[in-house]
Amino acid sequence: MIPPSSGPGRRTDLVLELQQLGGEDHDLIAGRVLAQYPDRWLVAVAGHDEPLLAPARGRLRRGDGLTPVTGDWVALDPDGAIAAVLDRRGTVVRRAAGPAGGAQVLAANVDLALVVESLPDPNPRRVERLAALASAGGIPAALLLTKADLDPDAWLRATPLARELGLTDAVAVSAADGDGLGTLRSMLAPGTTAVLLGPSGAGKSTLVNALLGEDRQATGAIRDLDGRGRHTTVTRELVALPGGALLIDTPGIREVGLWDGTGSAFADIEAAAAACRFADCGHAGEPGCAVVATVDVERVAAWHKLAREQAWVDDRKAATRAREQLGRQHAQRQRVDRRLKGHDG
Repeated sequence: MIPPSSGPGRRTDLVLELQQLGGEDHDLIAGRVLAQYPDRWLVAVAGHDEPLLAPARGRLRRGDGLTPVTGDWVALDPDGAIAAVLDRRGTVVRRAAGPAGGAQVLAANVDLALVVESLPDPNPRRVERLAALASAGGIPAALLLTKADLDPDAWLRATPLARELGLTDAVAVSAADGDGLGTLRSMLAPGTTAVLLGPSGAGKSTLVNALLGEDRQATGAIRDLDGRGRHTTVTRELVALPGGALLIDTPGIREVGLWDGTGSAFADIEAAAAACRFADCGHAGEPGCAVVATVDVERVAAWHKLAREQAWVDDRKAATRAREQLGRQHAQRQRVDRRLKGHDG
């Protein structure tokens, strides 16, 4: 059971938000979404020994940005249904897969993103993308290298790789022998919420079990071919750790599409670009470019690639807004025409 008072920042503003939603005669209560299922949400509420399985009202069921997600603070009405999603303070949002490509909120009210890659072959470019998703939502990110027992140099790789990717904190952990778990626990402050972001088979659920001290999350066997685990987590779930921190376990992320930019994930490149002596420099290999001289070439290439991707997303957003505006104008003209016809009659 996770009472609302144990959330990120201990949300002392919840009562005021509920009052603003319900008015003077409000009878709404606050809860925290622990997991999301088809048409139902598992919600922890203070004063209840067990979480409630709650439906959502009307527009909250549409599957857009208003739909409750794991980590959300929500307002429950007297019938036990979710009536509103309260203000979010740290979100992980990606571009949804498929032709529609709208925003998909993966987790809300997060204080720390743990970007998970497994040893011995972590993927730096994927780390950059996931860190960018976190940073765009106002969430600091740290690198978490799992399966450290598979790499004899694990403890020497974590910090240098994190610095290369613009991250300040990093830890290598092994759920098999417990190495690094103490350091990881020290990063998870009581009352705060962290989220695990990484691909399938990176050992996220195994790590959660190790932190809990029990086999709660389902895990898959390791493949002999490549040492990767099988995908087992099917929904994002918020769990309470023994030390008082909260952790969101997530299914493996296959597509990491940008939606709101990269935040400060490339602050090192942006600082170098500001110091470049060429005002119109494209930072793509020009002689004397400060970026090319100080930043790894693959990271610069990733920066350019993500910038192009975000520009494409912004164009799509602008086109969508233009279509919606035209639709509203058309609907308004139709209403005016109907009124005029009624007056003429």
